[in-house]
Amino acid sequence: MTKRDAGRKADSSQAAARTRDAIATFEPLLADRERILGADHPNTLLTRNNLADAYRDAGRTQDAIAILEPLLADLERLFGAEHPNTLLIRNNLANAYRDAGRTQDAIAILEALVADRDRILGAEHPDTLATRGGLANAYESAGRSNDAIAIFEPLLADLQRVLGAEHLNTLSTRGNLANAYQAAGRSQDAIAIYEPLLADHQRTLGAEHPITLLTRNNLANAYQAAGRTSDAIAIYEPLLADRDRIHGAQHPGTLGTRGNLASALQAAGRTSDAIAIFQPLLADLERIRGAEHRDTLAARGNLANAYQAAGYGKDAIEIFEPLAADLERILGAEHPDTLAARGNLANAYQAAGRGKDAIAIFEPLVADLERIVGAEHPDALAARGNLANAFQAAGRGDDALAIFEPLLAERERILGAEHPDTLVSRGNLANAHQAAGRPQDAIAIYEPLLAVQERTLGAEHPGTLNTRNNLANALLDTGRTQDAIAILEPLLGDQQRTLGAEHPTTLNTRNNLANAYQDADRPQDAIAILEPLLADRERLLGAEHANTLRPRNNLAIVLQDVGRTGDAIAILEPLVADLERTLGAQHPDTVGSRNNLANAYDAVGRGADAEEVRARSGAWDSAPSAPKGPALFDVD
Repeated sequence: MTKRDAGRKADSSQAAARTRDAIATFEPLLADRERILGADHPNTLLTRNNLADAYRDAGRTQDAIAILEPLLADLERLFGAEHPNTLLIRNNLANAYRDAGRTQDAIAILEALVADRDRILGAEHPDTLATRGGLANAYESAGRSNDAIAIFEPLLADLQRVLGAEHLNTLSTRGNLANAYQAAGRSQDAIAIYEPLLADHQRTLGAEHPITLLTRNNLANAYQAAGRTSDAIAIYEPLLADRDRIHGAQHPGTLGTRGNLASALQAAGRTSDAIAIFQPLLADLERIRGAEHRDTLAARGNLANAYQAAGYGKDAIEIFEPLAADLERILGAEHPDTLAARGNLANAYQAAGRGKDAIAIFEPLVADLERIVGAEHPDALAARGNLANAFQAAGRGDDALAIFEPLLAERERILGAEHPDTLVSRGNLANAHQAAGRPQDAIAIYEPLLAVQERTLGAEHPGTLNTRNNLANALLDTGRTQDAIAILEPLLGDQQRTLGAEHPTTLNTRNNLANAYQDADRPQDAIAILEPLLADRERLLGAEHANTLRPRNNLAIVLQDVGRTGDAIAILEPLVADLERTLGAQHPDTVGSRNNLANAYDAVGRGADAEEVRARSGAWDSAPSAPKGPALFDVD
């Protein structure tokens, strides 16, 4: 039988057309061999395995499992549990389970298989060594990164001793160890492996070998995870050109690199460029791999995420809603991709101001994840954080804190105090204290958090920059305006240098610095920021993007503060109409801007107009203003 021991990377060398041809060949061949040779003939059994492999390549994981499960039983009956082909099919079934999101089932097979191969074949047999690697990969898929590392590190030493430092399996394991380091939040350790590994691949395999190309891709991923988005893009762009030239535009590796480049552009704040890649990529995947292939489904989700990042919330929801249903139908309700799509839909609802709808998804999703993958899995922990964020956005601060506080303790215990996800939890807990009106408690978290991020992630990591911004906002809330400005002014310069002047985070800091200037009674300095900021956001994001609407409101407030009430009204009247049309009449930003308009009408003696505007929100004596630009949130 053909061996499929190692878990396959996304950069498969088999084109989609060849996969379809293989299925078209193997299906009737299997029927013919069963009829002519019998169900138990070795060639019939081989064809069953080959058809299962082809189904896996086509993303038809359930069909593959439906073949492999009875095939394993037949091999155990015919040849015994310890026959090499029986051991092989156990391994292939474990890989199929992992593809289907049944990670615990895969681990249960692989743990026993490692012991059996060690006993039957010996500890240094290539199949035993490969199974150890497969088990480590399964642990990583289950969120058990430290367990994966505990296998990969001695496995790498064994492979170097048994097979040699330049053997392909040794080089592959170096890459897998780097992947595990990255999953464990150790991005710098991952990069320290990938950089020399790429040089070794180029020397031993050649610059155009598929594994060399894959390692370039993985190094770019590690750079992106470390916040080095520009370095990632600098790899992805020529890599895409090389893969297109070497393998062709329709090769899975080429298609994957297009998606990775788009994701990196999105992370760099270049959402329009990302969408310009994701849209035709989705069309190409639907044509080449089919509408129900897992890669195509993932591309739909990526396009929706890009729409949401660009402020096109309705477009994102229009993709996420049917995508969640399709994933449940195709992959099953408990597949990781299905569960992730439910979370993405909830995030989109929350961004659209539909907090109750978001919570209605997050609450059962947390329960499902804890049941399916375990309460300590990173995905389950992240979903709890997202539920807490949804509670906070819905004004349920106590419920949010009731999640954030134990979640932080659990992440410290499970992942370690300095894991990036743990640092995110610390930031979210600080945000919750600030939102609850306890900025001093927030500052007490932000200040040591910032020191840890500067030491572990680096001063220029996006998470570190965000915490500087959040600390400044907390200082503003305590009246320490000059201290906030002392953070925001150099922060803006650092973001312009590292992220670019047009990155969304940089634009947000300009907005926050304007707020600080306003609080410091420097309205002209605030106006000097807000007017060009508004023009930039209209140019970059469009007039109706949520982050364009907010500076319009903020500028109107400052203009009114300096006595330019007519100019403020000229901004607020169309702004309220735009907010009602894009976000809805009762969205918090809409309500706040309506009341700002009512206040402006009052200031110029237009009391009747003010009452009419307030009546559209429901009568009250003292209404809140729209937010000026809150702290950036590090969202799980």
